[in-house]
Amino acid sequence: MSSRRTTTIVGSLVAASFSTVMILSFTASADDQGPASGKGGKAVDEAPAGVKLTTTLPSKISVDNGSQKTAITAAVKNEGTKDSGKIQLLVVGFDGLTVKSVQGCSQIDTANLPEGSNSGFACPIDNLAAGKSKSYAVDATYDLSKTGKICLPVQTGDGKKTYWQQGPVPFGTTNPSPNAPATPLLLGTDNKPVAPGGDELPKTGPASDVLPLGAAGATLLAAGAAGLWWSTRKPSARRA
Repeated sequence: MSSRRTTTIVGSLVAASFSTVMILSFTASADDQGPASGKGGKAVDEAPAGVKLTTTLPSKISVDNGSQKTAITAAVKNEGTKDSGKIQLLVVGFDGLTVKSVQGCSQIDTANLPEGSNSGFACPIDNLAAGKSKSYAVDATYDLSKTGKICLPVQTGDGKKTYWQQGPVPFGTTNPSPNAPATPLLLGTDNKPVAPGGDELPKTGPASDVLPLGAAGATLLAAGAAGLWWSTRKPSARRA
């Protein structure tokens, strides 16, 4: 076999290998968030007959270790047999997870945020037909030196009732990778933070397992009573 022929074949193999890597790379990116999950969700106030509202979050997200940016898909679905009427989905961040924007939604004033949260957006929906769902692209940042949680309440349009609430549910990892380009986080997993400015993990112990969420947030998580922190607020304070 001539040198020229060998070079041509090797070049073709390299090109084919590169194409395969590119295809696999794009496929992995498309499936990066994994299947949607309702983990941490709970019905709160009774919905109208025939209406069953639920939410989902991705089973995993990826946080850029440099910019701290991440993308999350939040969805609300009517699994009932009748239309929902006017409702609103709220997207609220806690601790290290800060919601920066939600496509088509309005930012909630700081004074009207649930105690213990750091950011939030309200997404009004005129009507969600039976069997239909609506998804929202959420841009957020995640400080990997902390734990981080997100919450999705579904309320009446006037905010007086909360039909469903997912969370505050954590995203996190028990195996931080500070030197990698990105850190994958799993839904429903408490984050094991990386020490600020280094790749050493902080010392573990009873004190490091308790994070200051605020009185309402801490009580909620301890009791496991999802939905109570928002339904106790005055109606005037719940609106965006």
